[in-house]
Amino acid sequence: MIEVVECCAPLGAPTLSETEAEATAELFKALGDPARVRIVNLIASAGEPVCACEFNGTLGLSQPTVSHHLKRLTDAGLLEREQHGKWAYFSLRPDAVEKLAVVADLKEACC
Repeated sequence: MIEVVECCAPLGAPTLSETEAEATAELFKALGDPARVRIVNLIASAGEPVCACEFNGTLGLSQPTVSHHLKRLTDAGLLEREQHGKWAYFSLRPDAVEKLAVVADLKEACC
């Protein structure tokens, strides 16, 4: 199971501790698959929670594969899962959006 990433530092920070580097690497591992990047994109652009059943056809993947990717993203702390009857709905965690923005901040380090 992926540990929820609680502590990250911007990649442009002067230094990263071992813990910050490991946490940041876990975040990138969660996004290290094109299907997971597409899932995050689909959820981000939907503006409301998305049913897990929507991803199979859209991504061209089997239900077990989609479930695996959704679990990886949820375990990494990027997605929230809400159960509505037999269907699971996913949305981006508000703190995940901020976390991704902070980690990707290279403005101070570049050029």
